[in-house]
Amino acid sequence: MLDSESEIEAVLSLERFARYLEWAGGDRAMALEFYVLNTRLSEALYTPLQMLEVALRNRIHGVMTAAHHDRWFEDDRFLMAGNQQRQLFKAIEDLTSDKRELTAGRMVAALTFSFWTAMLSPIYDALWQTTLHKIARRQDGKGLRRKDFSRPLAQIRTLRNRVAHHEPIIYWNLPKHYEAIIQLTEWLSPSAANWSRTHSRFVDAYPAEGVRLHLPDSQDGIHA
Repeated sequence: MLDSESEIEAVLSLERFARYLEWAGGDRAMALEFYVLNTRLSEALYTPLQMLEVALRNRIHGVMTAAHHDRWFEDDRFLMAGNQQRQLFKAIEDLTSDKRELTAGRMVAALTFSFWTAMLSPIYDALWQTTLHKIARRQDGKGLRRKDFSRPLAQIRTLRNRVAHHEPIIYWNLPKHYEAIIQLTEWLSPSAANWSRTHSRFVDAYPAEGVRLHLPDSQDGIHA
């Protein structure tokens, strides 16, 4: 093995590289190829994940502003999930530290993806019925149930966090989740979904033959 490959293994850490090595059946060169593939697919998913996150937060903010006011997120009635208050305080702290004015637009952008996905949790079911259902519609114009949106979004959030923290994702059923990302974006904004389709490299980056990993018999190699 080339010294450079040994150095890469050392940089990745034994624990992290061991997982790729297991998937490669002990083939160290293939393990590095899997790592490269994981990096490329993470990069390719960043574009549609980014658009979904931006579309989701702006659609929620838009309908909540129309129904209430543009600083609705400071109203205790609308922050029912346990960690949302902490996330709000953190956004205020970060903007204040950067000496930036606490405008509604900056606050919305500073709040985390976790904050926005929490707005679709069961605790907000009543708010979905009255207001939040307006954020999205099916292609045929019909409305959506909260669960239609929240179920796939929960797994997408986990995937997004794995990408953000440079974790392995190649054992996931990535084509399925890519289509879910595009579908949710389509429901929020057809134009945003078209933009994602145009600029995402995921379809080209994902191997036509799929990803074949060596796994114990008790595992199927694909995350639902």
